[in-house]
Amino acid sequence: MSSSSSSMNKYWIPHLDIHKKVITQELQYYLGPDATVRPFTREGEDGFLITTPGSCLTDEQIDDICVKSKEMWERQAAARASSKSDKPLKRPLHQPVVISKAGRVETTTDVELEMRCSDADKRGQEPMELLDKIAPGV
Repeated sequence: MSSSSSSMNKYWIPHLDIHKKVITQELQYYLGPDATVRPFTREGEDGFLITTPGSCLTDEQIDDICVKSKEMWERQAAARASSKSDKPLKRPLHQPVVISKAGRVETTTDVELEMRCSDADKRGQEPMELLDKIAPGV
């Protein structure tokens, strides 16, 4: 049986050290089946709005949720780390590409030179040595 919204208490707690999934899973265990939680921003700070017919979480319950949240983040980090090593990268790691240099406008030749320098770098060659060979004085 659900309580009417006028007889429900609303509490806000900051999201600091609290994983959304953990508080969602634990809230009704602590506060009963009518308790709900949702993300909520109060005065510019992110947190959770808890609606319950009774009192809010105790300090001990919040501590327990924080501990379980930390464990959840650690499991997620471990899963990401193990899956990263198994998968090849989908793209290079944000290697910057020169679009223009001070006083110069990019031309097709600039793009070709940049590609050659990038390829040389991947092969272990010094890109500037290659650049001096194919475009002296640039």
